[in-house]
Amino acid sequence: MRTLAESDQLKLELLLQKVRENTRDFLGYPVAKDFDYRDLSDLLKYPLNNLGDPFMDSTFTVDSKEMERELLSFIAKLFRAPENDWWGYVNNGSSEGNLYGLYLARELYPNAIVYYSEATHYSVQKNLHLLHLSGIVVRSQRNGEICYDDLEQLLNRNRHVPAIILANIGTTMSEARDKVNKLKQSLKKAVVKNYYIHCDAALSGGIVPFLDPRPSFDFEDGADSISLSGHKFFGSPVPCGVVIVRKANRDRIARSVSYIGSMDTTITGSRNGLAPVFLWHTIKSLGMEGLKKRVEHSLEVAAYTVEQLRQIGIEAWRNEQAITVVLPTPSASIIKKYQLATENGYSHIICMPNVSKKQIDEVVISLAPASEG
Repeated sequence: MRTLAESDQLKLELLLQKVRENTRDFLGYPVAKDFDYRDLSDLLKYPLNNLGDPFMDSTFTVDSKEMERELLSFIAKLFRAPENDWWGYVNNGSSEGNLYGLYLARELYPNAIVYYSEATHYSVQKNLHLLHLSGIVVRSQRNGEICYDDLEQLLNRNRHVPAIILANIGTTMSEARDKVNKLKQSLKKAVVKNYYIHCDAALSGGIVPFLDPRPSFDFEDGADSISLSGHKFFGSPVPCGVVIVRKANRDRIARSVSYIGSMDTTITGSRNGLAPVFLWHTIKSLGMEGLKKRVEHSLEVAAYTVEQLRQIGIEAWRNEQAITVVLPTPSASIIKKYQLATENGYSHIICMPNVSKKQIDEVVISLAPASEG
């Protein structure tokens, strides 16, 4: 039995207190906190490692691959992946999922140019650097969605070069969603025949499958790979994500590794065996109906937030069917209290499933002119 010195135990207690306090009010980041995985606590006694390919057993068998496969199948159906031509794995988050999608795209088209909007997540430029890929930044519309006219012009200039399109299915600041069907139209107009479309659906991947009308974002619409963050809309105590790709593209990079008795098909090799269990627990306990209710609740609270902020004179807005509410950047004290992400004079409140109208009322009171003064 390992024991801590009294001073170290105090550090842990202070950490717990800090985490509890800092979790209470934050509204500026897309992290769901309405989960309770205490019935999984016994798994913390074991070194769960989903080593290698999730669809192949390994010589290391302290894993949760069976649950990972169930989870992947569920997500693949949400994304309308082709029944006999999809593959995926649970990873550390959408940044890794984006890296994986771009990796497959590069192996398919080694000399391709990557097109991505100026509203794209900051990690994408790092991924391009790691993969030695050339990229062109495309202008965004005012709401954060990619400018299709600008994209078409850029494609026209480079129509002889294969194109990799990184589509945002929910931008970081305004949750704007690029439309895959319109991206394909731009490619067609520019007569670019060789292309690959990867969709970064970090937050919105857990939302858009339940919307009506359904946004154009998935495999039936023309996507070749889609990444999703598990700790965002679904909720997890550890950062994690899911990437779903076309199996034919994954097969290009697969190789057998005798040391692990499995195929080397992922970025990291060793993978967190707890994360798939957390997400599996969520989809099994909530089901399709429970997940849909989470989406409906978040949309309702987001609409309420815009209405309440406008009533006190704040020009708040949100994209259609989005749970992210954008507002002019408030005072530093408000930013600090609610941990509001801020960029170019704007901040946002993200109405995750755990956010209630009562919490929004408290924010509105603190933002009211009398309070600010």
